[in-house]
Amino acid sequence: MTLTQRVAVLITVAVAGLAPGAVTMAAAPSASSVPGTAQPAKGCVRRTALIRVGVLPVGVAANSKTNTIYVASPGRVSVINGRTNTVTTTIPVGSMSIGVTVNPKTNTIYAANRGSNTVSVIRGRTNTVVATIRVGAVPVDAAVNPDTNTIYVVRRFPNTVSVINGRTNTVTTTIPVGALAQQVAANPNTNTIYVTNTGNNTVSVVAFCPR
Repeated sequence: MTLTQRVAVLITVAVAGLAPGAVTMAAAPSASSVPGTAQPAKGCVRRTALIRVGVLPVGVAANSKTNTIYVASPGRVSVINGRTNTVTTTIPVGSMSIGVTVNPKTNTIYAANRGSNTVSVIRGRTNTVVATIRVGAVPVDAAVNPDTNTIYVVRRFPNTVSVINGRTNTVTTTIPVGALAQQVAANPNTNTIYVTNTGNNTVSVVAFCPR
C-alpha cells in the first residue's frame, strides 16, 4: 500500500474515534440531481478496469515512475502494466505473501511473506527475486523510505518492526510497537514511521535520526 492510502486509513480511524455528530460530511450530488449533467462530471471518480490476478489478493503497491502495480497474493506477486491494465507477469515469492511495498528510486519491490517469515526482494527491471530476507515470525506489512533506502516490516505477533537496510538487504534493528501490529506507513520528509496496533487501538510513532 502507498503512503497516501495508509494515511487515509489513519485519518479514517482518527475520525471514527470522535463523538457522534462531531464530523458532518455533505453527500456529493448525483448526476441526476444536477441540471444538465447527462454525462459524468469532469474529474469524477470511476472504475475503468477489473483485473484478474491471483487468488486472495491482499497487498498492493505502485511505482509511479514506471506506472507499474504490484499485487501480493499467497505465494506470488502479480505485476500489472498501469497503461494497459493487464498482468504482464507473475513472480513466485514466499508463503502467504500479504504485504508489498515499492522503492521507486531503486525500482525494488519488497513482499512480506507471513507464512515463511521472510521478505522477498524483487528487482523491478527484471521482475526476479534477488534476495530473501529472514525477519522472524509473522511479517504482515511493509513500507519503504526511498530517501534513506530503508524498509520497515511489521511483525504481527511479536509486535515489532524489523528495519532493513535496502543496500545490504540485512535487518539492522528491531523496534517494539503496540499489540497486534498490523500496518505501517513511512513519511520520508520527517524520517518517521507510523504503525497501527489493532490489539490496543493505538498507533506507534517511531522517529529516526535526521538524515
